[in-house]
Amino acid sequence: MSTVKVTDETFEQEVLKADKPVLVDFWAEWCGPCKQIAPALEQIAEELAGQVTVAKLDIEESPTTPSRYGVRGIPTMMLFKGGQMASMKVGAMPKNKILEWLSEVGVQSVA
Repeated sequence: MSTVKVTDETFEQEVLKADKPVLVDFWAEWCGPCKQIAPALEQIAEELAGQVTVAKLDIEESPTTPSRYGVRGIPTMMLFKGGQMASMKVGAMPKNKILEWLSEVGVQSVA
């Protein structure tokens, strides 16, 4: 499964009411580091398809949700579990670091 696009309108249904953890990538088209991590997030979405959903929220198209969660810089990745933000990372990271972080917060890694 590839990444899922979420918006202010779909955030509650797709993320907060999801039955499994959701990693939300807050990004923008003009953000270089956001584009850098995009391929890694696509791979993680494929590899951990049964365990976590990887969602992308464009802060330009949907400004309400990022401000609600205090997103100050992008890329910001937040992991939501059971409707609550469980963990957050700001800045670009290599794929192995993202997987390490997910493992630390209880999303099992296949690596």
